[in-house]
Amino acid sequence: MSLPNHFRILGRDGEARTGELTTPHGLVRTPAFMPVGTAGAMKGIHWRDIRDSGTDIVLGNTYHLMLRPGAERIAELGGLQAFTTWNGPMLTDSGGFQVMSLAKLRKVTEQGVTFSSHIDGAKVELSPERAIEVQRLLGSDIAMQLDECVRLPAERADIARAMLLSLRWAERCKRAFESASDGYMLFGIAQGGDVAELRHESARALVDIGFHGYAIGGLAVGEPQAVMLAMIEETAPLLPLERPRYLMGVGSPDDLLQAIARGIDMFDCVLPTRNGRHGHAFTRFGVVNLRNARHAGDPRPLDEESAWPAARTYSRAYLHHLVKSGEALGAMLLSEINIAYYQGLMRDARAAIAAGAFAEFCALTCAAWALGDLPPRLT
Repeated sequence: MSLPNHFRILGRDGEARTGELTTPHGLVRTPAFMPVGTAGAMKGIHWRDIRDSGTDIVLGNTYHLMLRPGAERIAELGGLQAFTTWNGPMLTDSGGFQVMSLAKLRKVTEQGVTFSSHIDGAKVELSPERAIEVQRLLGSDIAMQLDECVRLPAERADIARAMLLSLRWAERCKRAFESASDGYMLFGIAQGGDVAELRHESARALVDIGFHGYAIGGLAVGEPQAVMLAMIEETAPLLPLERPRYLMGVGSPDDLLQAIARGIDMFDCVLPTRNGRHGHAFTRFGVVNLRNARHAGDPRPLDEESAWPAARTYSRAYLHHLVKSGEALGAMLLSEINIAYYQGLMRDARAAIAAGAFAEFCALTCAAWALGDLPPRLT
């Protein structure tokens, strides 16, 4: 039986698409970037700024929220949207990434994953069925299947083993999701590492199972960008044209534009907030390192043409001072500036696709990045 499709393509330019994804908590414009709120919050940035940046959908994490404060407690408090006050669309990662990132604290079997909690060492069982149960308790608009993600480079045999296990878990996740309320969605995750044949096998099998949308996982885990793009090219054409496509854990602004050009609709990444906490700002000039001494006496704003107030009002000298002093405000301002830049990039990409000018938009954007930052101020 075919699942309802909540995604509508509004325009195409080559392989790039712009569209709308309707969720129980609101509309998501695509291409869409999802800020990462692993434990129900973005590090160093207020929910108000997330809203004001033009964000339509955010990401939470099953594993971390299951441990603290607990999925059952969040359900009692009205679900993750009400608990956080976001009250908009949310996607939750099933915990598959933690299967890789917490490799020393877990054991994988056919049944699922047993973690040793990073909080108190307690044993925590996460099966495909429990992953879906937790995400339904959280009230996720989009739930993800439980999968095993393998860090690259890896042996083909291990990549194949994890991919086949993920397919078996995908079937169990779909069965566990069958009683979900109308409008809520489950995405399958195509694995296969950097092996094209395994990517093909995974994608075709997931389409046979049938999901509301499809993710490409297991990338941005140590491989060069060229390999990541090649795997997108091997996988995306095998996924249903009319369903949303989500590239997990990606990436830099250039990664996003390159992936959009290959038919990807949704992204998430910690980069804007993580880099903000380390003194780096994403701008139309490329990445600006506010730790650099050249900014210490510079009264100019980061970008006087930015639509985001903090980018065009605070001086580079002040931002440099905050970063070098370790002031929390520095991390907060750069995090909101970066999220706003990412959302502006998505807004402009959507407009360019709708106008049939995506290639030109990418060329101009990349050319501006290549020119680099403003020349140092002469003293």
